[in-house]
Amino acid sequence: MSRPLIGRLMDGPLDVIGDVHGEIGPLNELLDRLGYDANGDHHAGRHLVFVGDLCDRGPDSPAVIELVRSLVDQRLAQCLLGNHELNILRGVGKPGNRWFIQPTHREQQPGGEFEHCRVAPETLKSPWLKFFASLPLALEREDLRIAHAAWVPGELAVLRQANGTTLELYHDYEDRTLKQLDIEGVLKIAELERTRWKPLLHNRDAEVPLLRAVGEIDERYQMGSPIRVVTSGVERLAKKPFWSTGQWRMCDRVRWWAEYQEDVPVIIGHYWRQAAPVASEHATSKPELFDDEAPTDWVGARSNVFCVDFSIGARYQERKAGVQQFGTHLAAMRWPERELWFETGKVTTAT
Repeated sequence: MSRPLIGRLMDGPLDVIGDVHGEIGPLNELLDRLGYDANGDHHAGRHLVFVGDLCDRGPDSPAVIELVRSLVDQRLAQCLLGNHELNILRGVGKPGNRWFIQPTHREQQPGGEFEHCRVAPETLKSPWLKFFASLPLALEREDLRIAHAAWVPGELAVLRQANGTTLELYHDYEDRTLKQLDIEGVLKIAELERTRWKPLLHNRDAEVPLLRAVGEIDERYQMGSPIRVVTSGVERLAKKPFWSTGQWRMCDRVRWWAEYQEDVPVIIGHYWRQAAPVASEHATSKPELFDDEAPTDWVGARSNVFCVDFSIGARYQERKAGVQQFGTHLAAMRWPERELWFETGKVTTAT
């Protein structure tokens, strides 16, 4: 019997920790700052909640996963499935996850972008996959909701009624979307667009028009799956192409929280908020989602959504750039106090 996709959030005071991305050092520093001992206990009876994306990009994903898995097993913490764990669960290789999927890949070899990443021990791969498969997509209680990327009430209602494992449902939603796109002929049009513009799609200096069929596929593939919405957000056809992570893209993330009208506050990760400008090789030409917000602001139509991901996934780039004072941070939101903490200490009471 499959577990509920939407779980019950633990009672009592919580420390909700953002995307860790293999950064075991900052994680240990943050836990110490928050008052947790080496076993994960807190003298005031607090508990930890991880929003997902434990792994990829950072130096020691295995250590992070093992620590969080142990805390969850001891019922000292809860953890959500992030899009990075979902990719590994699906067996899909992405930049930064070859430490698990394909250690022989060039990005893991000397000179590769992720040569610094510790490779997964073969003996732990199966237990980790079982752990990922057991993780809920969202957690809730009367005063708080937590999701990795998005809390869209309609999508959550579908998942509450769904029967099956995360992977079973993921593939079912994917198959239905692709079949409909094929029936409508959108797949063929998109293939023609990609073929025509393929030489320029990975050239930042090129002038590329909006490829509408390519963008429509991306939007419908994303929005046709409640699992993808919860783990990687709401996406819509862009008004114009934008450059991101090495290619021109036609489908953009949108501020779903601008339409969130419910009273219960939501904490998310995923969106790479910045407390200060971050040195990164992956510059983008699109507006950032928090350009109009202070780092400590709760956002949205009701000012009750908070993103606790402060771009720790880019810290490996800062190290390579020789940065002396990091602009990236691992963050935690204390609940119900609404205090924002970094691995360097308390920031402020978020407003």
